[in-house]
Amino acid sequence: MIMQPYRPVTYSYGSISSGTPMAGSTPPQVTSGSPMTPTGAVVSTAQPAYEQSYIENILRLNLGKIGTFYMTYENNSEWNAKVFKGVLEAAGRDHIIISDPSTGQRIVLLMVNLDYATFDQPLVYQYPGVIGAPPVTRNQR
Repeated sequence: MIMQPYRPVTYSYGSISSGTPMAGSTPPQVTSGSPMTPTGAVVSTAQPAYEQSYIENILRLNLGKIGTFYMTYENNSEWNAKVFKGVLEAAGRDHIIISDPSTGQRIVLLMVNLDYATFDQPLVYQYPGVIGAPPVTRNQR
């Protein structure tokens, strides 16, 4: 058996539904993970009009508020190894940035070390599917 070099086949838009490839044409651009039918047609899925409820998204909704952040670090005997208090400046997938209002010092905290956070004022939290939901308060359930 003689091995032939790999040559990718490209398809035109019209040929995908008919199943017949046409050399020299390109397939349609499809977002990774988009569902497709057996004929190769892309099924359109509407994106939700809200952010998913991950901790970084909740923190981003509450920038500028003073919070207390309870952190645990490796090789520490105490479960609440370090407590930081400050103004929430930024929040990313893996970090939180707070500042000390009295000194202006900025602190970068790693999300992997975060146990929990507390705030002394109501938090803004968008419920899934509800755009512009009111802030969550202690009296609401």
